[in-house]
Amino acid sequence: MEAIRVENLVKRYPKALAVDNLSFTLERGQILGLLGGNGAGKTTTISMLLGLLVPTSGRITVLGHDMAKNRFAALARMNFSSPYISLPGRLTVRENLEVYGHLYNVPKLKTRIGQLAEQFRLTELLTRPAGDLSAGQKTRVALAKSLLNQPDLLLLDEPTASLDPDTGDYVRTALEDYRVATGASILLASHNMAEVERLCDHVLMMKQGRVADHGAPEDLITRYGREDMEEVFLHIARSEAI
Repeated sequence: MEAIRVENLVKRYPKALAVDNLSFTLERGQILGLLGGNGAGKTTTISMLLGLLVPTSGRITVLGHDMAKNRFAALARMNFSSPYISLPGRLTVRENLEVYGHLYNVPKLKTRIGQLAEQFRLTELLTRPAGDLSAGQKTRVALAKSLLNQPDLLLLDEPTASLDPDTGDYVRTALEDYRVATGASILLASHNMAEVERLCDHVLMMKQGRVADHGAPEDLITRYGREDMEEVFLHIARSEAI
């Protein structure tokens, strides 16, 4: 059973076609990179996977559950992180994590928060209001939040944005270790092509709401005769063909 199966997904707005007949799968235990320039349809796709947007047509199955019929069963086993979505700024870091922990019915929540605070170097920040944190600190809090319920499926939007190289490397290692330890599946949207090469088993390149190409990073690099995924991304983004 795939972690995600998307079939002929369409999201149409009155004046724009954001996602155009998109189909793909994310296999259990794998990391899939969702790539594309601004406006390619990545955020819209993730929003539909989370049940935040209703597709115009098509089908989404997450962890064996049809998102149109039983999305809450899937949502209980997944989580999401994005540095672009702010947590309530007046609540402390601990209070924010407690709120989300209760929403997910996390057992031994105090212990779990302590583990994640240590893992993501947040212990000294737990009593600070989330609104007072730096961009990099907020990113680490968002990542800790996304792992509270030990999800089977992680949706990550730019998980290392705003992080310095040392912390970014630490976070990537933590995600790799989590995948190995739990068998979790990860959908990763990122503009960091070195990160994509390191983490992703497979890559889906989106352009104008459609699949421009897909494959393992090393296969795409060979296919286009490029040095790395940065060059592959630029080639596809600048090509007129889809």
